[in-house]
Amino acid sequence: MKNGDTTRTVVNLLGSRAALSIAATSVTAMSIAAALVIAPDIAAAAGAGAPSGGGGTTSQSPPAQQKKPHAKKNRSSSLEDFVAGYKAAYALIYEKGEYEAAITALRALDHDDNADVANLIGYASRKLGRYDDAKVWYERSLAADPNHAVTWSCYGMWQAEQGNLLKAKDDLEKVRLICGTTCEPYKMLKDVIDGTKTY
Repeated sequence: MKNGDTTRTVVNLLGSRAALSIAATSVTAMSIAAALVIAPDIAAAAGAGAPSGGGGTTSQSPPAQQKKPHAKKNRSSSLEDFVAGYKAAYALIYEKGEYEAAITALRALDHDDNADVANLIGYASRKLGRYDDAKVWYERSLAADPNHAVTWSCYGMWQAEQGNLLKAKDDLEKVRLICGTTCEPYKMLKDVIDGTKTY
């Protein structure tokens, strides 16, 4: 799978915000790894078949070429593992209502500072009645991405559940500024503030 294919897959699976958040946290490591993988190919194209002092043989080039697909597979596999784990935890929350299991699965991803991961942990904590934990996770999500409309919406719901409708309305305004009045995060928080739905 090429890097462009991987990026498109992540965007399709998680949405553009999550993909950008993931990409932002790993772009430096990927750039360094790509440079290390590409460097042997550039050297071979320039006619340098062996490292300096290697006597002009090319016996060391094939192992480097064999490692290149393996390194790409590991990076791709790691990203695919993250996406699969995130989707599984999401399903535990929204399809099965297994909030404790979802929190465990999300923590196992080792991406606690990812806005989407932290928001889901906050949501699951709130559904379990752990309001202090939920607040911590919502704030952690917003620290990772201050314009995360879904987190502002969930945090507003948390505020409403705490009886702080003024703060919930402030959060609704933040959602409006991020994505307008027709996006789902806005509609959902507005419904909670209006008392017509709970999430």
